[in-house]
Amino acid sequence: MPDTDTDESLLERARAGDEDAFLSIYTRHRVAMYRFACRLLGDSSAAEDVTHDCFLSLFKHPERFDAARGATLRTYLFAAVRNLSLKQFRRAAQETLIDEAADERSAPDAEQPLSRVLEAELSAAVRATVERLPALQREVLILFEFENLSLQEIAVVVGAEANTAKSRLARARAGLRRALAPHLERRAELVGAPEK
Repeated sequence: MPDTDTDESLLERARAGDEDAFLSIYTRHRVAMYRFACRLLGDSSAAEDVTHDCFLSLFKHPERFDAARGATLRTYLFAAVRNLSLKQFRRAAQETLIDEAADERSAPDAEQPLSRVLEAELSAAVRATVERLPALQREVLILFEFENLSLQEIAVVVGAEANTAKSRLARARAGLRRALAPHLERRAELVGAPEK
C-alpha cells in the first residue's frame, strides 16, 4: 500500500508520540539525507553519524520544524544535515581528510577495456573535483545536480537568497568545466584512437 501521508501529517502524529509516523519520516528521507552528507563529507561513517544525529534531533525536538516559515520538512532536513556536516568539518578538519581520501582511491583494473577505464577515470575526476570545490559551491551543486532541489529550496537549505544559490551553482559548474576539460580532451583523443 503506497504511503499517502504528507510529511506534515506524519510529523504531527510523531509529535503526539506515534513512533510509526516518525519511522515513516525516517524511511522516506534517510537515503537522501545520508547521500547528501556522504557527498559533503566524503566519508560514509561520518555521513552515517550526521544522518543519525539529524533524525535524532528531529525526534527529540519536532517543534523546531515550523511549516509556517515556508520550508518543507525535506528542506528542513537538508539544512540540518548541512549544519551538522559543517560542524564535522570544523571539529575534525575534514577538508584535509577528504583530499587524502581522494588521493588513496584505487585506479581501475588495467585489464578493463579502454572505454571502461576512461569512464572510471572521468568518474573519479568528477568526484575529486566536486570534493575540491569551495564548500558553499559544493553544497549547492550537490543539492541541485544530485538531490534535484530547486534553487528556491536550496536557498532555504543554505540560508541564502535564491540568486546567491544560483550564482554559487554557476561558479561551481564553471569550476567543474575548467577542471575537467583536460580529462574530456584526453578521453576524446583516446576514444578516437584504436584500442590495442
